[in-house]
Amino acid sequence: MSSFRLVEHFISINGEGQRAGELALFLRFAGCNLRCDWCDTMWANGKDAPHTKVNKSTLTAIAEDAIAQGVRDVTLTGGEPLLQEGMVELIDALSRLGLRVEIETNGSVPIAPFIEKHRPVITMDYKLPSSKMERFMCLENLPLLQSYDTLKFVCGSRQDLYRAEQIIEEYSPCCEIFFSPVFGRIEPAEIVEFMKERKLGNVRLQLQLHKLIWDPEMRGV
Repeated sequence: MSSFRLVEHFISINGEGQRAGELALFLRFAGCNLRCDWCDTMWANGKDAPHTKVNKSTLTAIAEDAIAQGVRDVTLTGGEPLLQEGMVELIDALSRLGLRVEIETNGSVPIAPFIEKHRPVITMDYKLPSSKMERFMCLENLPLLQSYDTLKFVCGSRQDLYRAEQIIEEYSPCCEIFFSPVFGRIEPAEIVEFMKERKLGNVRLQLQLHKLIWDPEMRGV
């Protein structure tokens, strides 16, 4: 049986994506293959990140408890959740419980193996120049995104905004597209002005709700 490296689990609101503001169970897993310059979960990314090894049964029991508390969504996040062995089986198990499964992925891992059986909702980053990780993006993922998925550009500079526009023009993704500012690096108003200037009517600005509601450094929210 697969073992998952669980960092934390908690119920909160979705802070990003199309279900922003809705209650969800969060399952955060340890480990990431990228090191973004502005990462706000670096504490969960390293090989030595504190975690508990759990099996699928433990995770489904956590999910069943969340369902009893009225939760209908589960967000698998990290780190990079798609690096966990047994993720396909976990998606299947959570879906069978009636939960809407959302995966927050960094855009570097091929999503095709994870969308064949029970199709989760994908919220996928495209890492822009300020992250220093753009070279690792898996461009084959972009045509696989559907209307219920989200492509998120986390922007930390004007250069990032121009690059995001280029990707949108080149690939014409059919999913929802969000621009999200790197907290403390670029003002949301600058992104709005860019959207107006470039006539980006198919893009939404999205702020990280957790950082507006709670202390930006707080975990488990």
